[in-house]
Amino acid sequence: MFASRGAGCTGTRVGSAVRAKSYGFRPGRGCHDAIGAIYCTLNGKKPQRVWVLDADLTAAFDRIDHDRLMAALGTFPARGLVGQWLKAGAVDRGRFAPTEAGTPQGRVISPLLFNVALHGMEEAAGVRYYATGRDAGSAESGSPVLVRYADDFVAMCTSREQAEQVKQRLREWLTPRGLAFHEDKTRIVHAESGFDFLGFSVRRYHGKLLIKPSAAAQRRIRERLSTVRGARAVRHPPRFAGRGHGRPVEHPDAARPQRRSVGRNLGAGPNPRRHEHGGGSAQPGLI
Repeated sequence: MFASRGAGCTGTRVGSAVRAKSYGFRPGRGCHDAIGAIYCTLNGKKPQRVWVLDADLTAAFDRIDHDRLMAALGTFPARGLVGQWLKAGAVDRGRFAPTEAGTPQGRVISPLLFNVALHGMEEAAGVRYYATGRDAGSAESGSPVLVRYADDFVAMCTSREQAEQVKQRLREWLTPRGLAFHEDKTRIVHAESGFDFLGFSVRRYHGKLLIKPSAAAQRRIRERLSTVRGARAVRHPPRFAGRGHGRPVEHPDAARPQRRSVGRNLGAGPNPRRHEHGGGSAQPGLI
């Protein structure tokens, strides 16, 4: 209840302050909106930004620095309540654990506070937007474009050198906030090599942008379907003919097609369907 109250009032205050390219845990936005933003950037015959920093943060929700987070909240009226909640600790399997850093996952307010903690990431990466004119709100020419969903984000850059610079600038910006790159999951790739983001595989192939479910996402779906099918088989096992018999019970109508076929082969009467369509009547014994 406490977290729900905090999430409601905090969301109305800071929601408008979060940049447009942040899509995780925001009302009216989702994964497909983030993929759509990537599509708009990488699509076309000659897109400007084809080098991608595919980044992931290590244990992001567990390592957020509380002091930095509270400073980001500024003069928010419920700031004291948020601070108490952050320091309240957590009980896991009957054991109390203090929370000196981070926002425990699973709470309603945790994703919102995470968005507050990462506010300003685009400016740190060097993203610049047109403030006025016809292109207001669009990224300036030569500027990288950063799309973020919670702790997963990609930065699309004009060159590999720019991608390296963005990574270094973000590393310096994340460190005082208690965050760091997950080096095993963070890489710089060309759009033609492709990358996975939010369960999708994104890749330019022969001048076209292809977006489809990633191999890992397809594997998870297959495993889920096999589990569902197995559960259905357990709930509805096949019936057998009786005690001691090993053959399944056949449906009463299972033998009817066979009897119909035998009757026609023995010279049954005219076929009404063939007669209706001008095919004439079937001759006895000639089917």
